[in-house]
Amino acid sequence: MSETSNAPVIVSVGMMTAVGLTAPETAASVRASTMRFGETPIRDHRFEPFTLAEVPEDGLPPLVEAVEREVGLTAREMRMLRLGTMPLIETLAPLPSTERPPSLALALPEMQPGHRIDGAAFLKRFATQTGSRFDLARSAAVDEGRAGALVSVARASQMIRSGQAPFALAGAIDSYRDLYVLGTLDLEERVKSAAHLDGFIPGEGAAFVLLASDDAARAAKLRPLARLTRLALDEEPGHLYSSTAYRGEGLAKTLAQLFASGDVRAPIAEVFSSMNGESHWAKEWGVGFIRNRASFLEDHGMHHPADSFGDTGSACGPLLVGLAAMGMRDGYRRSPSLVYCSSDRGPRAALVVSAT
Repeated sequence: MSETSNAPVIVSVGMMTAVGLTAPETAASVRASTMRFGETPIRDHRFEPFTLAEVPEDGLPPLVEAVEREVGLTAREMRMLRLGTMPLIETLAPLPSTERPPSLALALPEMQPGHRIDGAAFLKRFATQTGSRFDLARSAAVDEGRAGALVSVARASQMIRSGQAPFALAGAIDSYRDLYVLGTLDLEERVKSAAHLDGFIPGEGAAFVLLASDDAARAAKLRPLARLTRLALDEEPGHLYSSTAYRGEGLAKTLAQLFASGDVRAPIAEVFSSMNGESHWAKEWGVGFIRNRASFLEDHGMHHPADSFGDTGSACGPLLVGLAAMGMRDGYRRSPSLVYCSSDRGPRAALVVSAT
């Protein structure tokens, strides 16, 4: 990777998933291939119970009174606010109290027609829920699905690269535990069941990464876990909800753009993918890999943690980045690692996580 002094480093990670209430718990569970899927009281159109990967109810903190009193909050938003609280606190725990609260680039669930979460309103409620631990005035949210989470990481990275701030937060929160969302996916035959084998297990989760410049990390006596390249971003014309023929062009072009940037000098040793079990995503990876094969080691590792904690939607981006960084720090994952995420609709995003 290019040796630019302002390239951001990851100094802290926080996570909550169905297999872990903290980043170390989640990383250990994923490494051990632990799965946590279970039937729920929610029924599909055949009156069969949905199988989900859920965070245990007793692992979620309550809503603070000021948020609980608000009118108009959906059940999904309330759960997401609870999901994101402890991972944010975990991520910010190493930051010295003398530092100004960092800005937050937050990814929310992929926008669906007539069913969108208001990003500005959610950020305001999340600030209240977490005790104003981030700078709300300098924060922003996106709703572009799985790829959007890596867009948020890139936005936070740019704050560091440009020298606008010594620290910046990137994160994402999502949950499929929503009657409208599950009902829609069920009618589309996308939820995995005995009747729909080419489907995925809906999950939920939240993850955050704290980014810093080398100088800021050193001054705060924080040990960098890993370093990030810039983001490559493109579009898939033949996405799941498009009438255009699917050819896998989006991810292939995204990877080609990333490898042509000059940021990645060594062949990719590990791949962290947003694949969730649907065959569509395996076909996409096949096209992307074949067209960019020269940029990968022959024995590269392939990781799709949705096998452990289900499809976490928009939350998968910082989860994958954090898992790659922690694996490198602890010596069981190699550098460099490709992280890529594909949204249900067009966006495709990829970046590389490397050892410092």
